[in-house]
Amino acid sequence: MPDTTLDSPVAAVFGRATVTRKRVEEDLGLRTVGDLLWHLPRRYLETQGESELGSLAEGQDLMVVARVLSTDVRSHRAGPRLAFRTTVRLATAAGGPTLEATFFAKNSAHAEALAAEMPPGSRGVFTGRTKLFRNAWQLGSPHKVMFEGSPAQVDPAVAESLSGLLPVYRVTGRIDSFAILTAVRTALDMVGEVPDPLDRADRERFDVLDLTTAFQWVHAPHDWAQLGRAQQRFKFSEALVTQLVLARRRAAVRALGARARTGGGGLLAAFDARLPFTLTEGQQQVGADIEADLARDHPMNRLLQGEVGSGKTLVALRAMLRVVDSGGQAALLAPTEVLAQQHHRSITAMLGDLASGGMLGGHPDGTAVELLTGSMTKTQRREPLLRMASGEAGLVIGTHALLEDHVSFADLGLVVVDEQHRFGVEQRAALTDKAGTPPHVLVMTATPIPRTVAMTVFGDLETSVLSELPAGRAPIQTNVVPLADQPRWLDRAWERVREEVEKGHQAYVVCPRISAGEQEEGETDPAVGWDDDLDEPVEEKPQRTLAAVEEVAPLLAEGPLAGLRVAPLHGRMTPEDKDRAMRAFAAGEIDVLVSTTVIEVGVDVANATTMVLLDADRFGVSQLHQLRGRVGRGGLPGLCLLVSYAEAQTPARERLDAVAATSDGFELSRVDLAQRREGDVLGRSQSGFRSGLQSLRVLRDEKTIVAAREAAVGLLDEDPDLATRPALAAGVLELEASAASEFMDRS
Repeated sequence: MPDTTLDSPVAAVFGRATVTRKRVEEDLGLRTVGDLLWHLPRRYLETQGESELGSLAEGQDLMVVARVLSTDVRSHRAGPRLAFRTTVRLATAAGGPTLEATFFAKNSAHAEALAAEMPPGSRGVFTGRTKLFRNAWQLGSPHKVMFEGSPAQVDPAVAESLSGLLPVYRVTGRIDSFAILTAVRTALDMVGEVPDPLDRADRERFDVLDLTTAFQWVHAPHDWAQLGRAQQRFKFSEALVTQLVLARRRAAVRALGARARTGGGGLLAAFDARLPFTLTEGQQQVGADIEADLARDHPMNRLLQGEVGSGKTLVALRAMLRVVDSGGQAALLAPTEVLAQQHHRSITAMLGDLASGGMLGGHPDGTAVELLTGSMTKTQRREPLLRMASGEAGLVIGTHALLEDHVSFADLGLVVVDEQHRFGVEQRAALTDKAGTPPHVLVMTATPIPRTVAMTVFGDLETSVLSELPAGRAPIQTNVVPLADQPRWLDRAWERVREEVEKGHQAYVVCPRISAGEQEEGETDPAVGWDDDLDEPVEEKPQRTLAAVEEVAPLLAEGPLAGLRVAPLHGRMTPEDKDRAMRAFAAGEIDVLVSTTVIEVGVDVANATTMVLLDADRFGVSQLHQLRGRVGRGGLPGLCLLVSYAEAQTPARERLDAVAATSDGFELSRVDLAQRREGDVLGRSQSGFRSGLQSLRVLRDEKTIVAAREAAVGLLDEDPDLATRPALAAGVLELEASAASEFMDRS
């Protein structure tokens, strides 16, 4: 038989155990020996005492160290013959629940033999799926490995771990953790020395284990210290390869030639002279950083993130005016028509006659501002397209329509991408490719990103943060309206809306759906929690029909808000109707706008003071923070009511309580990430280095990420092509070519 390698089929490990092999391949997707070794344990059991069990739920795949309290052998009639079973009652750690496990026997002698293997007082590891029967917790389809009893009953592969930590693997109902453990131990013996992308000098330099030892210790640790060292190696490896990819991207951008945009006109100076307020310290600093970037001969590639209402659009507009002053053009790409139209209205209003360059009555230093959206007719597009192609239009604002082949620019110098996470790499490239030389790029997000997430996912961009709110932003009071406990509080919520309208203010009512019973795309994404025991996401299914705009708007108009001017807004309306509704709301002609999340970003109506979010638990933490940022924008105190049927002490309710407790978006982003975990943030490759965050946690492992970033820069300074480290270079190229790389490009 040829030597077994990480690329060998997993069949090499299982031999004749074809049923188990097929289940491992089909249920767990483990096709190679390397896949098997990279199937790291999700947790570990201490074998020196009984397991601590928290709250149990039916259907859990459980693995516990337990002590046998009693053993009972019984028979029952199963058709024409007798059937035998051995039932044991198991004790977990002090104060924990007891469990029953029933083992079915071939005959009476087999049942007695099973009982002898599990005498009262003996200890072992038991696995099975939990179920509740007559108020007693049971382990269905149980398996066992006893610590005491007949040595023949102790699996040799497991026995080695019984004095240390017993790994628990992610499995399915058809495979138990012991089967994976046995297969992994066999694979480690067959592979022997695992090829290591880091040579000895690098391992000593970065103080990490060799890969062979790391695999041995992570799958069969004698103690927590060994396990910690092994896990650190895998965390560092993931972080290092990711940071190498991002560092290479930063270097590639620096190597591109770009036209420096250093001004020359008077547009920006004229605009600044008209500002009725002073820029915040943060806006001034970020503006200076961007101005320095624009003056360089390589493209700016900067991420601008900040709190809702921190003034990102103003910072971006000043950068765009700087580029126009240099003789170039700037394009702002928005994800929705509502947002594009909002940007066009607000920017032209801020510029005044500076937005009428070349027109009668326009300012001599002004420029033309054009809007291009997909709903515009061919006739409506003709003039804007001509002004863009000729260079007459210095500022262009649009949606995906800007990406179409027939759209051209005279000298595109700056691309601003708003809400960057909504655009893929191909879309951003389609716009930047329209420039004669590589344009400067500024991407913005109002979704705060923790520092380590920015370093891990957006590490190929320089990052600027606006955390200071401009003067005049009023505080927003946020309250949870818990209908599961206080159903009558909804009436009071509508009373508060009416009170605000009677004061001359306006309100939003936000629903998760357009039509009742018709799920919106991506709707359940925010309703995902994390099961720490299973180490996997758990979707929280709604137990009732969710609020829908088409039902809620008429109900409010005819019921609790009768007499007020109530209007709907959602994504299925025609662009003309959406724009008409937004203009009417902005003009004060609508009192209450019943909307979907189409108003999530960019919508700025200073007179809106109140927001009611129905079924608020169906939105994510960051999304809730974004939505409530639509109120309190005109110096008036804001009120946000989070209406939910979620029960107390559930993940959904905890999300709402977190939003109500703080207005710090960066703190909320950490809460959101901690509760939902990173998931497959960077995707997953098929062999060798894993590109998904299998071991790394971007909040928990900040020191590792920082160290890996420094290590990546040092390695590339010494060897830009990693020619002396071919295995490491292969891992980097694999990540660059993977779906994870595509995700990172979206930054």
